[in-house]
Amino acid sequence: MTSPQQISRARLAFILGGLAMFGPFSIDTVFPAFVVMAGDLGVGKVAMQQTISVYLFGYAAMSLFHGPISDAIGRRKVLLAGIVLFTLASIGAALATDMTTMLVYRALQGLSAGVGLIVGRAVVRDCRDGDDAQRLMSQISMIFGIAPAIAPVIGGLILGWTDWHGIFWFLALFGLVLFVLTAWGLPETHPPGNRVPLHAVTLARDYGRMLANRRFRLLTLVGTLNFGALFLYIASAPAFVMDLLGLGEQDFVWFFAPTIGGMMLGAFFSGRAAGRMSGRRLVEWGFACCGVAAAYNIGYNALTDAPTLPWAVLPTALGAFGIALVFPIVTLAILDMYPRQRGSASSMQAFVSLMSNALIAGVLSPLVSGSGLHLALTAAAFTVGAFALWRWYVSHSNRYPDPIPDPDPNIARHEPTAEL
Repeated sequence: MTSPQQISRARLAFILGGLAMFGPFSIDTVFPAFVVMAGDLGVGKVAMQQTISVYLFGYAAMSLFHGPISDAIGRRKVLLAGIVLFTLASIGAALATDMTTMLVYRALQGLSAGVGLIVGRAVVRDCRDGDDAQRLMSQISMIFGIAPAIAPVIGGLILGWTDWHGIFWFLALFGLVLFVLTAWGLPETHPPGNRVPLHAVTLARDYGRMLANRRFRLLTLVGTLNFGALFLYIASAPAFVMDLLGLGEQDFVWFFAPTIGGMMLGAFFSGRAAGRMSGRRLVEWGFACCGVAAAYNIGYNALTDAPTLPWAVLPTALGAFGIALVFPIVTLAILDMYPRQRGSASSMQAFVSLMSNALIAGVLSPLVSGSGLHLALTAAAFTVGAFALWRWYVSHSNRYPDPIPDPDPNIARHEPTAEL
């Protein structure tokens, strides 16, 4: 049997990158169909925004369990079960004829879609260490980054060929393909000897310990707020592209292509920098890019009432580049705090991020997406908050991520209790 360390990095990056695509594909392919779906389902624009919100709340709720379950029974079983549920939920959404049914199946999609991203992060650390882990995480980010760029294009093409139901049939087919790839190419990476039995009481206690750990809180919020600046634009894409930029239903590529191109370029640079540049320096370069993007974005939107291409999307592209520099370092640092509970650590990190994203999509985006300046100011607030928390983390930590920090001695050596 192939050991986790013997699996080629290219195969891991391809499969795990594909699994991580569930999220952006589930959100972004539907964007071009918002207007048509609203008409067919008899609802307004704000109600359609809830198809994203309910998906993200389901994603966030189940994210607390994907990782711990994989810690208890293995990664492969959880991945395959999640793919099956996602595929069935996509079929249900394709057959939906009213808003209530659509929201139910979108919630089910959310409950299952997070399995690829959350468990996939744990698989990375099962198979690779140190600089190799950073390189693999960066390669996965590059592949994952393709999804938001091509998803709205695919959605627009499908909408030009058939009705919006076809978009969900496409998602079901995507799930089927990933099931075959995972079943064929990804062996179990978490052996029985390393597994931690799952109990509700101990799981709640372990999550409480994570949230009580200042380093964990700070790094989790750094990643959440930093990405929140970009996700605000992703969640506001229909209003940004069609209302503010005045483009059509098949023109989402003009926003997503440069933005995700920036993210992919940042991921490539992060992988090349592994072992050559300290993690702390890489994070600071990332925040410098995000800061320049935020300043330009505010200045540009303050001077114009009618944003146009390419100037309106340049700050999101540069911001995405900076985010991609920060993400691998922060995520691997969080996972290394809990070597025997990487799945749980990944779940809690994802839960915090997803709850934030759900609030951004359901509450914040409808409030600010009508104005380019309001979007720019709100995104800048996320960036400033993330950088302030990073500086707080650095000032209170004796170990910097350089490139990946040593585990916290009070946390990493913690052995499971007898109940576990």
